[in-house]
Amino acid sequence: MFAVFKKLDWFFKYYWKRYSFAVIALCTASAIGLVPPKLIGFTIDQIHYNTLTMELLQSIILLLIILLVAHYTISFLWDYTLFGGAVILEKWMRTKLMTHFLKMTPTFFGKYRTGDLMARSTNDLKAISQTAGFGVLTLVDSSIFMLMIIAMMGFTISWKLTLAALLPLPVMAIVMNKYGAAIHARFMKAQDAFGEMNNDVLESIRGVRVIRAFVQEVQELQRFDKMTEDVYLKNMEVTKIDALFEPTMKILVGLSYTIGLGYGAFLVFENQLTLGDLVTFNVYLGMLIWPMFAVGELINILQRGNASLDRVNATLDYKADVTNPETAQKINSVSSINFKQVCFSYPGTNYHQLYDIDLHVPKGATIGVVGKTGAGKTSLFKLMLRQYPGMQGEIVISGIPIGELNLAELRSWIGYVPQDQMMFSKTIRENIQFGHSEATDEPIYRALDLACFLDDLKQLPNGLDTEVGESGVTLSGGQKQRVALARAFVKDPEILILDDSLSAVDGKTEAMIIKHLRNERKSKTTFIAAHRLSAVTHADHIIVLERGKIVEEGTHEELLKSNGWYKQQYEQQQLEETEVGE
Repeated sequence: MFAVFKKLDWFFKYYWKRYSFAVIALCTASAIGLVPPKLIGFTIDQIHYNTLTMELLQSIILLLIILLVAHYTISFLWDYTLFGGAVILEKWMRTKLMTHFLKMTPTFFGKYRTGDLMARSTNDLKAISQTAGFGVLTLVDSSIFMLMIIAMMGFTISWKLTLAALLPLPVMAIVMNKYGAAIHARFMKAQDAFGEMNNDVLESIRGVRVIRAFVQEVQELQRFDKMTEDVYLKNMEVTKIDALFEPTMKILVGLSYTIGLGYGAFLVFENQLTLGDLVTFNVYLGMLIWPMFAVGELINILQRGNASLDRVNATLDYKADVTNPETAQKINSVSSINFKQVCFSYPGTNYHQLYDIDLHVPKGATIGVVGKTGAGKTSLFKLMLRQYPGMQGEIVISGIPIGELNLAELRSWIGYVPQDQMMFSKTIRENIQFGHSEATDEPIYRALDLACFLDDLKQLPNGLDTEVGESGVTLSGGQKQRVALARAFVKDPEILILDDSLSAVDGKTEAMIIKHLRNERKSKTTFIAAHRLSAVTHADHIIVLERGKIVEEGTHEELLKSNGWYKQQYEQQQLEETEVGE
């Protein structure tokens, strides 16, 4: 049950001063809280024996006020310190998760879905935070505070009465242990179901336009109803166990009260106990209700926290499959890029997506990469970015294999515009500044001009400060592509990779962007993958991929003379453009 505290010992060791102070202050406040019942019992006995004076009563009232103020002050201090630590833990864990996510490669995100990762970053972290706050409180109250009350009852009143009143405690320990095991198993299932539902909601929101287009609203609602019903049923299973805690505790506490009152009255009649002691004992027995409840709460919180921590740790323990070398090499500039017999298969597949790729790219060259869908164009670029492990052969930049370069340095040389444009829910300006965080409006407008977006910008209500909405929902496909191009242009990278990044723009706009590229990047390396061959006709070297192999290569003119796939595709596209023009 206490395994969760052991798993969090790194945090408690770091903040041992904070937690030591909180526990000491909590125990001090609890000890102060034990004095008033004794004063009340003492006062009742004084009244009973007719020995209470005004001076004594005033002293008792003054002492009670002092104890009240001290208890309030110390309680504030332990509450602020203890629950402040819980907030710090949640912040730390959330930062660790986010840092971990940013280090992960596509393999990780293929295993864990977004909704599940969000559930671990919210619900699970909240459960872990409760363990470090309310869990510590219930641990102290269900152990130290309970022992303090029992000691006061036994040493200052009667051990016989105390032991008799506590007879239900062993039964409570056995029952609570069984409840705790059941909660752990059921809570794990409930959290997994919540993650699945979270992921489903995200996908539905992202794909709402497709859902409407295919008139799938009813089916989507039915599917969602099934998932929410599953989450509801699994949470109800947890709630059923939760609901057993309080009735069980009340029965056991009621038994303690019955024993305490019955046996206590007998001891008063036998003159083994005073009336004031019996009143004090019953006040202590009432104070013992919370520590008894705290035992149940403790088990509940620790089991939930343990289940959540296991889920979060399973995510954090996932090792990045692409890491920095122990001793990274450094390069001052990109003088050349060489692909040497590069072969690659995606994890989980048993065939090559790329096979024996040999290519020399001098500084300042523009390389066109074309081929059928699934030929391996995107895979080639992902290897340059080191997004996947398991590459055979070498990709060498300026004489250094990319595996020997620091990941951050390697990617700082590259500007990448992928097929699927990712727009953040921010303004146009902020989206472009992802390429260069300190870019002012002048270079931003320059980048937008190169991407042929200035005319579109004038139509937007707030210009650069226009919010693009969730995933750029307010922009068309072509606009998103050009904003993404501007984001890469403002970075002005040594290596620019355009992965079919002009597919959603018209032919005239494409020609203008290509013209700008030729003028702006004469001394820098550019890779362009495209299905429309007009995007690569100006390239210094063009490779044609088929099933991961280079089947043709050369300049545009050389490939037209070879009578291969490139010539057939080019002529077909020219014919289609002519027919559309007519």
